[in-house]
Amino acid sequence: IVPIPFILFFITPIFNWMKKTKLFRPMVEKLEKKSMAKSEQIQKYEFWGLALFVGIPLPGTGAWTGALIASLLGIKTKKASLAIFVGLIIATIIMTFISYGIPWFIQAMA
Repeated sequence: IVPIPFILFFITPIFNWMKKTKLFRPMVEKLEKKSMAKSEQIQKYEFWGLALFVGIPLPGTGAWTGALIASLLGIKTKKASLAIFVGLIIATIIMTFISYGIPWFIQAMA
């Protein structure tokens, strides 16, 4: 969670600088394209879209990608930070249930 504010504040200026170089332009454009492909629902619902995107524990989702998308979409830092935090809580609840609830249920059924 520590890098999230840095991503929200600094990734856009860093990307703009990197796009000016031949070496980094393709990498940045690929990363932006990949991130923005996941942004349709986030853009539509903003806070809850970002929170649910971060909260679903799947590869390619999570706080870092959510912060990148929020920054690229221009979502305000305070709103994005809170949505990412809520998403992390959701992901924690889901993973806790999967880690403890399912084994308990299987053991109870045996």
